[in-house]
Amino acid sequence: MSENQNIEYKQSWHDDYLKWVCGFANASGGLLFIGKKDNGELLHVENYKQLMEAIPNKIRDLMGVLCEVVLHELEGIFFIEIKVPVYSVPVSLRGRYYMRSGATNRELTGVELNEFLLKKAGKTWDDVVEENATIEDIDDASILKFISDSKEKGRMPDTTGLTTFQILDKLHLTIGSKLKRAALILFAKEPARFFPNIQVKIGRFGMDASDLKFHEIVEGNLVHLLSEVPIQLNYKFLTRPIKFEGLQREEKDMYPAQAIREMLLNALVHRTYMGAPVQMRVFDEQFSIWNEGVLPMGLSIDDLKTDHNSRPRNPIIANACFLSGYIDSWGRGTLKIINSCKEYDLPEPTIIEKNGGIEVTMLSTPRIGSEGLVKGLVKELVKGLVKELSENQIKLLELIETRPNVTKEDMAKYIGISTTAIDKNIKTLREKGILERVGGRKDGYWKILTKE
Repeated sequence: MSENQNIEYKQSWHDDYLKWVCGFANASGGLLFIGKKDNGELLHVENYKQLMEAIPNKIRDLMGVLCEVVLHELEGIFFIEIKVPVYSVPVSLRGRYYMRSGATNRELTGVELNEFLLKKAGKTWDDVVEENATIEDIDDASILKFISDSKEKGRMPDTTGLTTFQILDKLHLTIGSKLKRAALILFAKEPARFFPNIQVKIGRFGMDASDLKFHEIVEGNLVHLLSEVPIQLNYKFLTRPIKFEGLQREEKDMYPAQAIREMLLNALVHRTYMGAPVQMRVFDEQFSIWNEGVLPMGLSIDDLKTDHNSRPRNPIIANACFLSGYIDSWGRGTLKIINSCKEYDLPEPTIIEKNGGIEVTMLSTPRIGSEGLVKGLVKELVKGLVKELSENQIKLLELIETRPNVTKEDMAKYIGISTTAIDKNIKTLREKGILERVGGRKDGYWKILTKE
């Protein structure tokens, strides 16, 4: 067996490895082996007798949990196995909390710790009562728009003749006479009175992220943001390429409207509401949206590009959006974004984890097929030096064709290889006379060389 989410190997014991025990207990349990290399090769543990007594005592005294500690022997080699069960209550080590994620162990702090403690208590952030809120804080106009938007899908329960509070109760946004946080995120007149950064920041940039031309901040509840943000984007930030078919003037959006709507919905439903605001960046040929909040344990970026189960960070908010028809089917938002770009003949959008959150990026330049690109390069590039290109080099040139100022880090994420491998491919392309760098590392760009 190799190391994974539930298995960890250590060559010898150190008290610092109690953090791994704590991480397993707070995740899904696991096995910690003492006397194994990373590749699984056995190592004899000299002081196994003392450790067999000391380890369980330290685990019990410092964390208040019980683990089965087993001594194994194979051909005279003694090693130890610590079996850590999953605990339904949060487990701390000297007042600190750790969580096993993938093959790593990390300390939980800030918003992440708050969400973890709520989850262990059977709650999520949006399910908590906001004690200072009253029904007077709810915007009736937002509720009416929400109900109106829901009619097409027919998922909403009948609200005819109900009061505002009764409607909120139907949507599971109340506890007793109190309002949940989700009610305020969805419908509050001024949600910023209760939580910071309930807003979407939109910036228009020039050559790179340091070249901010102008920006706008849209504030308000979720229903308001869903309608107002697209208006601001179209009015101030996005240009529309125009083409003519016969005598008719045809105007086409730079990006598919459905993709932008799904990106915004995903960001608002899955964001960490006690963190930074949702941020949109608009460039000449690139549009991205970022929200704070990492993927839930067990869900990867690759999973988002295929059919996957929905695991919303804010399930009460997500359920209301489903009833309204904003969300058609949980777990399909990212697929809709990808398919919309494909139908628009745009490159597949990139989805990455960045700065403690998720960023989705679309390119406005139509994609170039690999075969067509290679044929064009063979015909047009300087001195006809292109004879053979690897698949990764083709992908690299496709990316540079649409994003000449792309960074090596983004190249690596887009293609799925290391930055060292990117350097090797760039070196090959430059040696073939296909690629050159114009300008410096920060303000320059890549240029594909063609015949004059």
